[in-house]
Amino acid sequence: MTRVLCAMSGGVDSSVAALLLKHQGYEVIGVSMKLADTPSDPAAKTTGCCSVKDFNDARAVCDGLGIPFYAMNFKDAFREKVMNPFVSEYLKGRTPNPCVLCNQDIKFDAFLAKAQELSAEAVATGHYARIEKDPSSGRYSLLKGSDPAKDQSYFLFSLGQKELSRILFPVGGMKKSEVRGIAREHGLKTQDKAESQEICFVPDGQPGCFIERFAPEKVSAGGDFVDEEGKVLGRHEGIHHYTIGQRRGTQVSMGRRFYVSAIDAESGRIVLGEDGGLYKNGLIARNVTWSGERPGEGAQIQAKIRYRHDPAPCRLRFTDEGEVEASFETPQRAVTPGQAVVFYAEEKVLGGGWIERGV
Repeated sequence: MTRVLCAMSGGVDSSVAALLLKHQGYEVIGVSMKLADTPSDPAAKTTGCCSVKDFNDARAVCDGLGIPFYAMNFKDAFREKVMNPFVSEYLKGRTPNPCVLCNQDIKFDAFLAKAQELSAEAVATGHYARIEKDPSSGRYSLLKGSDPAKDQSYFLFSLGQKELSRILFPVGGMKKSEVRGIAREHGLKTQDKAESQEICFVPDGQPGCFIERFAPEKVSAGGDFVDEEGKVLGRHEGIHHYTIGQRRGTQVSMGRRFYVSAIDAESGRIVLGEDGGLYKNGLIARNVTWSGERPGEGAQIQAKIRYRHDPAPCRLRFTDEGEVEASFETPQRAVTPGQAVVFYAEEKVLGGGWIERGV
């Protein structure tokens, strides 16, 4: 019997993951990770991670399954590895993806280390992704989840061979409807629980307001909206409230729709342009890592530039500076500095990195 730590978020996916593991004969230990405090602002929603309800739901599921449940405090690591970089990137005019950092540095770094302390051979989560081992080479591959609408492989691109060999995704080969069906069949408390659609520590969906609460001393005053020629069009409330491609909140009315096309953190200026100017022929990515062998120069693969984005065919070029240039077959809208770009060969995740700029 293999001991497995199962990350329990209090949602239906991790609940069913724990159930399936137990039925498969594993010794399962349910663990909820305390990552952040729920918002203290009365105006903010409290449906994100680490709410009392989430912990109680996870505990109730574990009790029903007859498996141990523990809550572990990862707040300091989460603040250092996820929240601080999130704020720092926004204040540089970039748009970070904290879920990638959380998976990389907390769930599959600190959590794996904790598993080793507890003599657990693997960790499991409710992610919709799959891991496949090549019997001839012994190498592991990360694959998309079987449910296209729920695939979460985008957030997991940084996992390497060492991590993939110790991770289980019990629901990765299932559709969401199947998962809910299993939860209902076994009477799990979380069977009909709604999914969180926002960043877990920004449950009100307003990153700018979170940054002002989290680090008020670092927030700069507002600045100018300008057009592509530098003409001032109006004032904004601070660059941390905006991202590339955004129209809502620009407060500029000139008979045409304007979108954020560039953010200059040094001057505090936000450039507005029309939709056509948001399309780029390619991008430059930094800190790119590969799950297995690096694709060859000019290889035709697919790139996903944000989570809700259809992978776009592209070709790669590797620069002398260690960056990767991806050239798209057709221009892509709103290539956003700070976001993750993930490279695929059909179902397989090849690797990924961080968008430096569109080209």
